[in-house]
Amino acid sequence: MRFLEDDEADDPILSVVNLIDLFVVVIAILMILIVRNPLNPFNGEKVVVVRNPGAADMSMVVKDGRELTRYESSGAIGEGKGTKAGVTYRLPDGKMVYVPE
Repeated sequence: MRFLEDDEADDPILSVVNLIDLFVVVIAILMILIVRNPLNPFNGEKVVVVRNPGAADMSMVVKDGRELTRYESSGAIGEGKGTKAGVTYRLPDGKMVYVPE
């Protein structure tokens, strides 16, 4: 009976299982650190992330609370027809005043 117990104690698979358990714990700790990182842009309530600004493949991700919205540029330049509606002036205290024509 003692010989059977010694065979189970020398099983090399048991040490591999212990290593896998150790790696799972390390990975879990690293994931918690990444999520709790104060530099994570998705921790805030309102966040705007711009990828490739000014390029043809520019995209924006806007997070407002729990809602994520993604905007992608088409690469086309916008244009339209319109008329001048008025003039805006900035006052010395920083306020903006709109004067219709």
